[in-house]
Amino acid sequence: MFEKLEIFRMAQAMAVHAGARQSLVAQNMANADTPGYAARDIKPFQTLYEGNEASYAPRATRAGHLFGDMGGRAFDPIVDVNTVADPNGNSVSLETEMLKAVDVKRQHDRALAIYKSSLGVLRSALGRR
Repeated sequence: MFEKLEIFRMAQAMAVHAGARQSLVAQNMANADTPGYAARDIKPFQTLYEGNEASYAPRATRAGHLFGDMGGRAFDPIVDVNTVADPNGNSVSLETEMLKAVDVKRQHDRALAIYKSSLGVLRSALGRR
């Protein structure tokens, strides 16, 4: 009955998005000195969530899994075009990536706060503490 509440799905999707973005930020930082490496990011959560809620549904990861077809990943990395490349072709700015990491942590904390708050409301409605 309560397993399909949209607020819980949204909080989970936000946390998954934050994890995927944190992974890209870490890859960018790890490749800060790699010649020719272009900084990557993913679309903001709001854009992905409003545009295609189906991307947060279970999806096939291999042939025959979940009776589905191997579709694209929910979070396709995009090259950050707002960065300026160094002479060696690398466009990673550690300062920018650190700011992105802080933003990702805030997004993840927000997802957890939404989940905890919603769980508290649900428990109150059921008469439990």
